Amino acid sequence: MGTSVQVTPLGGVYNENPLSYLVSIDGFNFLIDCGWNDLFDPSLLQSLSRVASTVDAVLLSHPDTLHLGALPYAMKQFGLSAPVYSTEPVYRLGLLTMYDQYLSRKQVSEFDLFTLDDIDSAFQNVTRLTYSQNYHLSGKGEGIVIAPHVAGHLLGGTVWKITKDGEDVIYAVDFNRRKEKHLNGTVLESFVRPAVLITDAYNALNNQPPKQQRQRDIDFVDTISKTLEAGGNVLLPVDTAGRVLELLLVLEEHWSLKSLNFPIFFLTYVASSTIDYVKSFLEWMSDAIAKSFETSRDNAFLLKHVTLLISKNELDKVPDGPKVVLASMASLEAGFSHDIFVQWAADVKNLVLFTERGQFGTLARMLQADPPPKAVKVTISRRVPLVGEELIAYEEEQSRLKKEEALKASLIKEESKASHVPDINSSDPMVIDTNNKHPSLDGLGQHGSGFRDILIDGFVPSSTSVAPMFPFYENTSEWDDFGEVINPDDYVIKDEDMDQAVMRIGGDMDGKLDEGSASLILDTTPSKVVSNELTVQVKSSLIYMDYEGRSDGRSVKSILAHVAPLKLVLVHGSAEATEHLKQHCLKHVCPHVYAPQIEETIDVTSDLCAYKVQLSEKLMSNVLFKKLGDYEIAWVDAEVGKTENDMLSLLPISTPAPPHKSVVVGDLKMADFKQFLASKGVKVLLFHIWLNTSQNLILNFLFKAQIIEKFSPPPPPPP
Repeated sequence: MGTSVQVTPLGGVYNENPLSYLVSIDGFNFLIDCGWNDLFDPSLLQSLSRVASTVDAVLLSHPDTLHLGALPYAMKQFGLSAPVYSTEPVYRLGLLTMYDQYLSRKQVSEFDLFTLDDIDSAFQNVTRLTYSQNYHLSGKGEGIVIAPHVAGHLLGGTVWKITKDGEDVIYAVDFNRRKEKHLNGTVLESFVRPAVLITDAYNALNNQPPKQQRQRDIDFVDTISKTLEAGGNVLLPVDTAGRVLELLLVLEEHWSLKSLNFPIFFLTYVASSTIDYVKSFLEWMSDAIAKSFETSRDNAFLLKHVTLLISKNELDKVPDGPKVVLASMASLEAGFSHDIFVQWAADVKNLVLFTERGQFGTLARMLQADPPPKAVKVTISRRVPLVGEELIAYEEEQSRLKKEEALKASLIKEESKASHVPDINSSDPMVIDTNNKHPSLDGLGQHGSGFRDILIDGFVPSSTSVAPMFPFYENTSEWDDFGEVINPDDYVIKDEDMDQAVMRIGGDMDGKLDEGSASLILDTTPSKVVSNELTVQVKSSLIYMDYEGRSDGRSVKSILAHVAPLKLVLVHGSAEATEHLKQHCLKHVCPHVYAPQIEETIDVTSDLCAYKVQLSEKLMSNVLFKKLGDYEIAWVDAEVGKTENDMLSLLPISTPAPPHKSVVVGDLKMADFKQFLASKGVKVLLFHIWLNTSQNLILNFLFKAQIIEKFSPPPPPPP
């Protein structure tokens, strides 16, 4: 049988809920994505809680909440302790995304699902891989190779390729074929006939009209410009560090081209840290950005027309007038975008421009309905300092808790001392009898007990010693002619430790602090959350323009037909979209298409038979290898037999080997072929795709097919 593969969805099937899937390959369990939504509903994670302890490795595909938002909570509450793998941008930007989510909610609620420490703990052991890097697992995963490839949706976004015994399992959700300003298109089409392909049906019913990217960008900036020129403000609810990067480049380019003076603000709790990291990720971006930096050292994210803000107070200090604000969160459920929407929605001159579909059940999704609502109920919350009787009650409670903790620590200390007192002959003058209370010490009251602790603490012998003594450590260091031999690694600060120290309080690449974020984290002022509901009259314009960065239905079907997997698993999409794509693929892609329900395990083991064989020494001794670049290749003629251990083995054939036909291996380079002919004494002139030799021989290479014909030499090319 082939490699055993089972797929169990834990969320995100037949709906648009967060993505999380358990993929088992020969008993090794991968958790691919660990998402949550902006509502942070724990009920969505019930399936994950039942299998978290069985997970052997976690693969993250994108740095947004839908793909990794539940990772801190799962590690804290469900016992998820498996190693995590991602690309560098997914790790960095995912960490910032979770910081922004936590800070946005901490300001408006008593958010306690996870803390900043939980976020740090979840991300501290992430193994970061580069695109196309083959990473060989060890231990239980011996023989499995994982590799991330370009998805084209978000910076660092990944199509995961998992290989075992020559069979590929591809996980490709939220990919984009189109090349954009800051990202290249996906490489999914480079995979042909994988054993299993897991992909999503999110856009299966969304067929966008054919429109060039340039025209889309023109429509986008024209819509914004008209609002600004009419005296209105523009709000773009965006994610923390995902699709917002494309929007920033579009606005930056247009403002530079048209020399516009309207201010643009990027407002999140980690805005400056986000851009600082993005500046260092140019090698993960589009070829155009990388080439521009190589030739002119021009960094595309040195934003000249965009101001980075990390608090609403900074925006409130900006002079009145038309402005563009890109603020998190895209769902409008929390964050700065929620507060700005409430403030601006009642003005008919303003515009709320959505660039992605809102998550199901959120305020953004409600406003994107057709027709949009004329009024919505929202909850306004803010954190205020405690005063008066509330402050006194809070301080008394904190004092009581501190006393309880101190008493508990004292009891633990006393129990620890008692457990370490050995039964030693009391006649030994070096042993202090802790049970004999000296009357002079008893009369000292509280101070006497302190002195008694001083006399006893540190002099209680361990269970292995015969008498108390100070700790002694023998110096076993090695010495040479220059002094003590040291290990330089002991004095090197790990990059991970530096990153955690910096990022723990929202630091950027240079260790600077986002002052607003740092003040929120370090602020210990007693406070409470005050909330009130109000009805917002929506008079501003509401427009949706697609900047999601996902392939549309037509493109998805074309890619699937080209990849032609042996077995296809569909996830993440509405029930209608999933069923539509399933029926299409059954007719035009492959006969084995699955769309499992939550917690339904499907077996997609390959029908191919794979066997492991041993190459016998007798066979290999007669094989003639020929060097081909960095490799050596050879013909092998053998027959299958068995070893003494009943293992399959390839043995030399008993009859003469049949003749072999010539085989072309690899891609023939014209320059190499010219050099080969020259070494045989044939003079060669190389131009275009023709080889003109001195022996009136013309070699024409078309589409890697070799055609040899005799002609008279063509005239030499013009100088």
